[in-house]
Amino acid sequence: MEQEQQTPRQRWMSVLARADANALITHWEKLALDPQYQLVRAPELGLAQVRARMGGTGNAFNMGDVTITRAVVRLGSGELGYSYVTGRNKQHAELAAVVDALMQTPAHDALQQALISPLAAEKAEQEQLRAREVATSKVDFFTMVRGEDE
Repeated sequence: MEQEQQTPRQRWMSVLARADANALITHWEKLALDPQYQLVRAPELGLAQVRARMGGTGNAFNMGDVTITRAVVRLGSGELGYSYVTGRNKQHAELAAVVDALMQTPAHDALQQALISPLAAEKAEQEQLRAREVATSKVDFFTMVRGEDE
């Protein structure tokens, strides 16, 4: 899904799911928040089927399974927060669900500025760094005319 087609909630949930768990925890601890919440669905592990396309645009096929961890929380004020993260980090899933719930409260703007935006910037920087590393190993193939076919 392209950035322009995503709702604001889809964007912040994507940032939370794709963030490095340690970075998320570090930014969260700086906020010194202690929201009251209960687990509706405790963090649990499962599998999700990953689909891919040949060449990125061809026919879709089932590539395989990926481990995911999901969680659902309810704040004391009633908002529900959901998360699905790849991997087996239960703390990441629970914290992402708590932040999702808090993003639906008046704390939204403060969390956006202090947590979501920095995490998104860190992820973008990591992706750019990775793209530069890959670009250095790019091989350009070309056909050379040897002059024998003249």
